[in-house]
Parts: sequence; structure tokens; C-alpha cells
Amino acid sequence: MSVVTNENARVGANPSLSGQTSRRDFLKISGVMGGGLVLAATAPGWAQTAPQLVGGGELNAYVQIKPDGSIVIYSGSPEMGQGIATSLPMIVAEEMGADWGDVIVEQTPEVNTERYGRQSTGGSFTVYLNWQLMREMGATAREMLISAAAIVMELPRDELKAEDSRIRHLFSNRSRSFAELASLAQDQPMPAKSDLVFRSREDYRIIGTSKSQVDSFDIVTGQGDFGIDTRVPNMLYGSYTKCPAVGGKIIEANIEEIKALPGVVDAYIVVGNGNVRELLDGVGIVGTSTWAVFAARKMLQVRWDESEASKDSWTDFADFAVKQGDTGSAVLVEQGDVDKALQDPGNTVVSSFYEYPYLTHLCLEPMNCTAHFQPGKAGSREHLEMWLPTQSGPGFKTLAQERYGLDADQLTIHVKRMGGSFGRRTSGEYMCEAIELSKLSGRPVKLTWSREDSMRHDYFREGGFCRVRAAMTTDGKLAAWEEHTIGTAVGSEPSRWTGVRAGSFPISTSAHARGSLTTFRMDTPSGPWRAPFSNTHAFVSQCFIHELAEAAGRDHVELLIEMMGEPRWLEPDNFRAMNTGRAVGVIKLAAEKGGWGRSMPAGRGLGIAFYFCHAAHVAELAEVSVDQKGKVTVHKVTAAVDVGPIINRSGALNQVQGSIIDGFSAMAGQKITMESGRILQTNLDQYPVLRIDAAPKVDVHFIESDFDPTGLGEPGLPPLAPAVANAIYAATGRRVRAMPLFDQGFSV
Repeated sequence: MSVVTNENARVGANPSLSGQTSRRDFLKISGVMGGGLVLAATAPGWAQTAPQLVGGGELNAYVQIKPDGSIVIYSGSPEMGQGIATSLPMIVAEEMGADWGDVIVEQTPEVNTERYGRQSTGGSFTVYLNWQLMREMGATAREMLISAAAIVMELPRDELKAEDSRIRHLFSNRSRSFAELASLAQDQPMPAKSDLVFRSREDYRIIGTSKSQVDSFDIVTGQGDFGIDTRVPNMLYGSYTKCPAVGGKIIEANIEEIKALPGVVDAYIVVGNGNVRELLDGVGIVGTSTWAVFAARKMLQVRWDESEASKDSWTDFADFAVKQGDTGSAVLVEQGDVDKALQDPGNTVVSSFYEYPYLTHLCLEPMNCTAHFQPGKAGSREHLEMWLPTQSGPGFKTLAQERYGLDADQLTIHVKRMGGSFGRRTSGEYMCEAIELSKLSGRPVKLTWSREDSMRHDYFREGGFCRVRAAMTTDGKLAAWEEHTIGTAVGSEPSRWTGVRAGSFPISTSAHARGSLTTFRMDTPSGPWRAPFSNTHAFVSQCFIHELAEAAGRDHVELLIEMMGEPRWLEPDNFRAMNTGRAVGVIKLAAEKGGWGRSMPAGRGLGIAFYFCHAAHVAELAEVSVDQKGKVTVHKVTAAVDVGPIINRSGALNQVQGSIIDGFSAMAGQKITMESGRILQTNLDQYPVLRIDAAPKVDVHFIESDFDPTGLGEPGLPPLAPAVANAIYAATGRRVRAMPLFDQGFSV
């Protein structure tokens, strides 16, 4: 791993959230939570409402210096392995001048946006959205501590410095600990935001270093507190069986036989509301252990009415897709004169057809929820308490309130650590199933899905097809670009995860471009899957650019850089937009570090790809060999990444490495197909996961450009598939236009 510091990489204005707050960002609260200095954040990103004290002195999100010297920083965003419970406190601690060893990170105890602000995560934007606020929180605490030290030590403020959880005098050995100063610091005036001075990069002692995740020790020693680890008194264990075809309604089931089985406490026929994201018809079983209810399920016999259930067929969808023309029924993007360029006899037209399958999320921790619905008694109202691994506690709280007619004070949700999500834990049906079983049994119930449940009833990454063509001039320049996506519709509307986006490269940089869409109705639920839309669009666009380079006799890297044009923000006021200067920077760095252009032995090749998504610029170069039997070995992937300053170096490295391995695993052998509305792949024997001996070496290089940092949970995945596919072509002359590789005669 290497770091490239690029102070001169800024091109134009940096779109940022830094100046968007119009009010005081913090409150200082005296005499709560055991004393010491407490700062409560009130700016967007942490708090969504006006700041206020609530019962017991609990605040929105805050940092607290306790009298014993410990520094408590609450993490409001759910943790699912992305490391935000570590990286956000690192920013605060850096600006404070704290010793990282003194920092204690705690998860907010419940979902309550009035107290704790934003309590959701996704889209790889948590760091970006909180960067400036965390710096301001830490710097504010530091300045108040320095003010206190100046009084106690009778020294000028400008001779004092915060470091190692102490305020030190620059010209002597005198110092005071944060703990000694906390009580006095809370009485000091808060500095105006405009007066705050942030630490320069060369003075960082925490940001940019490698820190273990705050819960790593607990996880590796088996003490991690994931949702599936929940235990509450008098708890039952539950399972829920739904129709294999989405939308099937229950007719009858052998409930009485199931009730008589060992370990079963009760069983129920549940009639749902027909909403796939809430509650579908099913059979619930509760018992003394998960294994008991899973064993009972094997004896379950259900008769389903499938007259209105899904009839989805991947075969039918594929047959429909191949019959479509170059331009779809709905033109979504049109700029310049595409037809003129395509019809110019001096230009060379290149066209191809790409295919990508449905995929499941495959979270290591299956869907689960523990719910305790307590009916109202004399003098009390109903109350629902849940222990829930979710990306969106507030969203799930709203769903529970609306579905069960509860006020906010009748509902308590404890957000639990997630064992993976990748967008899956944004839908609430597993929560609703647990609530129903608790209501019916009168006891707390921990509902756990099996691996088969998780694969049959996922919100899948949508599969689809794309016809793409382009015109190249006689001197090998791109004259026009057209892409036609054949994707899915939900009812009569196109899915939000399919189609064409004007801001996507290379449409975003092409003077003449068209993007169109044709849809095919699918009732199979779909949803966000790691880097949604980007993971499929990158495969199509970046492979096809390589095809254009080959057709024109151009160097692939040279053509990529040329297509970027002048260094600029494509949308100056949109931080999600691509910066072509930053894009060129990562392309050049990946090419340099990966050895682009060097000669390769027979059967071995290099492939490169670039993609911009989630405000991150990433390029990856894959070195691949293919033997005579079609076995693909990815020897090494070199990644160049520009997400601004790196907060936690080990966390950032792990995110990129994990994305690349995950991307290759999906590319190699994974697909979900359906016939007659039923998912055909139901466990890992039919959905192979990459083995450790097939995982490539990953070499990561960060460009620490002078921009606000962005996230890394998703951006490292999209470039992997096209980089490997392009390398396979370089090694064999065989073009990969469909995934997975196993279906194309390859193995790994």
C-alpha cells in the first residue's frame, strides 16, 4: 500500500457540506452524565431537530470528557463492518488532541432521532456527511479546554497546545490533563465556528493512522453483540415460512402436527397484508430453540394458492432481451447528434450485447430480529421492544409505528451490530414477522431466517442486459456513444436500480450520447446491492471502452484519459459528480503501479478499468492468467483510490480489499435465476463463494487529494469485473460479455 499526497489536485470549487449549517453547531451542558465537559451536536448529519435536554440529561449526539479522563463519543450510525464507529470518533479525537487510548466509543442505546440525530447508514456517505461536523466538535472541545488551562496555569492561550489528552505549555514541562480541566472547561465560552482553526495534515497523529475497529477484540473472541446473539428473559425462538413464489396465499397447513413435535411451543397460520416489504402470508413456528423450529419446518406441509403469485422466468426475460434493438422504447438521455455520428461513413461503428445476472446479498449473518410485544394492561398502553440489526433504525421505527398503530413512546428499538448488509437490511419484513410471532405467543421471540430463507426471499440485485454501440473516427477518437438497457419494471414503473444515468461515465463526458431503456415486468423483489447500478454499469461500459480501444488500435489507458477531457467538475455544485482531473489521477496511478504496458507471457494479460460512484474515483488493474482448460487465476489487482484524506488507514485498506474479493467472487460463479416465480439457487452449493486460495493479491494506493473525504464501502467493487474481463481478453483473445465466468466455460 502507498499514499500519494496531491495538494494540487483541486480543480475548481470543491462541492462540500462544510458551509451549510446556519446555526450554532453545539451545546455545552453542565452537570449531566456524571459531570465533566459535554458537547451536544445540533448540526445536520447528527441531529435532525432542534437541540434539547431530555429525561436523564441525554442529548443528541455528543462527546463527553469524564472526570476519570475517559472520552466518550457516541456513535449514532449503525455498524455493519464499514468501520464508521471507529473512523468518526478518530476525527473528533484528532481535533481535540486526545490520546486514542482514552477514547471509549459507545453505540447509541436506542433509536431516537430527537436525542441522537441521524441513525442510519448507507451509500458510503457517512464519513463525508459528518467530516466537517466531527472536526468542529473536536476543535470546539479543544479550545474550551485550552481556555480552562490558561486560567488554571496563568499562561497565555497562544502558548498552550492540546496533545495526548493534555494541555501542554510550549516552553516548559507544565501540563494539565483533560480530566483536570473538564469541570472548568464546561464553563468557558464556546468559540464561534468562524474562529475555529483545524489541524493541518502534517500535524495529524490519529487521522491517517491504522486503528483496529473498536469492537474487533470482541468479535474475534466470540463476544461480539450481533443481532443474532440477542438473549432476553422468557424468549422463544421462531421461524417463518412463506410461499416459494412471491405473492402466494396460504390455504391450509398441518399446524396441529407441527405443534406436537419436540421443542415446538406453538404454530400459527398468519395472514399478511400482501406487502412484500412488510408481511406476506406464512406459517410461524415458535419453540425452545432455533434448531427445534428449523427441524419442525422440515415436517411442515403447506398448500398455497399461487393464482396471483409471481410467474417470473429468467429464461423468458433473456429471450425477450435478445430481440430488442439498439435503441429502447424510452429515451432517458439524449445529447448532441448520435445518429449523425453513427451514420457517418467515415466512422467505424462497434456494437456489443452484455448480460449480467440477478445476485443475492449473502450476508454472513442471516436476517433476524428479536421482538417483544407487550399488550396494554390496566393503566398502561401497549409497548413494543425490539433488538434489531438494521441499516435504518428510524425507517424501521416508522414502519412499526404505522403498521401497529403505536406512538413513539410505545416503541423501543435497540440497533444491533450487523454481520453484513450491503443494502439488504433496509427492508422490514423480517421485523414484521418477529412482531407477529411475539404478539401471537405473548412472549419475546427471536426470529431467525435460514440460509435458504435468505436466498429465496432476498431483495436481489437485478439482472439485465445492455446493447451498447459507439462510433469511432478514423483517428481513433470517440464520436458517439449509445447504450440501451433492457431491465426490469416493478409493476408499470422501471426499477430505480436499472436504466441509464446522465451523470455516468462515459455519457457524462461525451458530446454525442444516448441512453435508453426497455423494461420487462418482474415481480421478484429487488433492492440495493453493493454499489447499486454502478456494479453492472461499470461491467458494460468499461469492457466496451476496451473493445473500442482494440477496434481503433489505441492504447486502452490512453483512450480512457482522452475521453475525460479537460480537468473539471462535471457538475460543480454536486459533490456526487465526477471530477475528471481526479479520474485521470487514479487511472495513471493504477497503470503505473500495476505495470501497464509491460510484456506478458502467453496466456497472461493485463486489464484496467475505471469507475466513479459514491463520490469516489477508483481505477483497478488486474493481472490474470488463463490456462488451456480455462482456469482463470487473478494474480494481482492494483487499485488506485481517491476518496480524499484517509481517516483510518487499516479500515480503508480492508474496505478496498474486501470489495475486490467480493467483486471477483460475484463475477466468477454467482447468479440467481428464477422459473415459475421460484428462486432456483437456495444454498451455497448452488451459489459458490470464492475460496481463499483463489483470492488475488490486492495492492492499494491512495491519492490523498485536498478534498473532503468520502466513503469506501462500495466504490472499490465496480471496476473489478471489467478489469478482470479485459485482462482475460488480453490473455486469450476471448471477450467476456456475460457473467458469471463459470457459465462462459471458465473456472477459478
